[in-house]
Amino acid sequence: MSSQENVLSIEGSSRVIGRGDRRIGSILAEEGKLRGGDIEQVMALQHAEGLRFGDAALRLGLITANDLHHAIAKQYDLPHLLPGHENTGSELVVAQEPFHPRAEEMRALRTQLLIRWSKAGVNQRVLAVVSPGAGEGRSYVAANLAVAFSQLGERTLLVDADLRTPRQHLIFNVSDRVGLSAVLSDRADRSAVAPVPEFGPLWLLPAGARPPNPQELLSRLALGVLLHELRNEFDVILFDTPPAKLYADALAVAFRTRSAMVLARKDRTRLEDTKSVIRELSDMDARVVGTVFNDF
Repeated sequence: MSSQENVLSIEGSSRVIGRGDRRIGSILAEEGKLRGGDIEQVMALQHAEGLRFGDAALRLGLITANDLHHAIAKQYDLPHLLPGHENTGSELVVAQEPFHPRAEEMRALRTQLLIRWSKAGVNQRVLAVVSPGAGEGRSYVAANLAVAFSQLGERTLLVDADLRTPRQHLIFNVSDRVGLSAVLSDRADRSAVAPVPEFGPLWLLPAGARPPNPQELLSRLALGVLLHELRNEFDVILFDTPPAKLYADALAVAFRTRSAMVLARKDRTRLEDTKSVIRELSDMDARVVGTVFNDF
């Protein structure tokens, strides 16, 4: 995945609080990966050959590369899961494989969004993830971006506004018994917003039960009221949406968020469809903060 514009600078978050005094050996011991005798062996090799503690433990065969990656992530307060974690799907590459090139691309996209929001003087960062058709990666990008922002320490909310074929509850392996559809139809309150504790300051509002009138629900004033209330509680709010060329739902969401990112997929998305969606968003005064070309 790549963005059409290059990253010019890097912008961090004041919410990140490091814990630099945490040692890899202590973390590995806490995780049950090393015992006292193991630590002594590692330290002996470390001092003898001038290795880092983790590299020495790897050379001795006491830990795996995944063990070391997990410990490093924990040392830097980076929410991280081992591959195959039972509580999440394999699509969360930023969480399960934070050192994978695709995860780095997601972080680059996050940085570009932060830069553009900063240049535009945007304080309340709300974004609809939009694409013309089905199977273009909206849910994948929205989910991984949400985790990436939470890894910065940002209070992040991911809203599944695809009330037709929702996927975020499957990606995060949470219940969608109550969600956005119930909130918009006044059958539930904001308690439907559920924390995802594995990823620090991340919350998810799943789509909920499939309504017979998704476009009408998303076009109601209730979505604007809900968003107004949530803006004060979160630093970043991301909306997953249905295909924009198939349904008007995405435009209804973007009208409320006033900001959208348009996604296209290699060998799948037609250029004219992408241009058409961008025009429609612009016509309704929704700012397109960027377009992303998805090549996987």
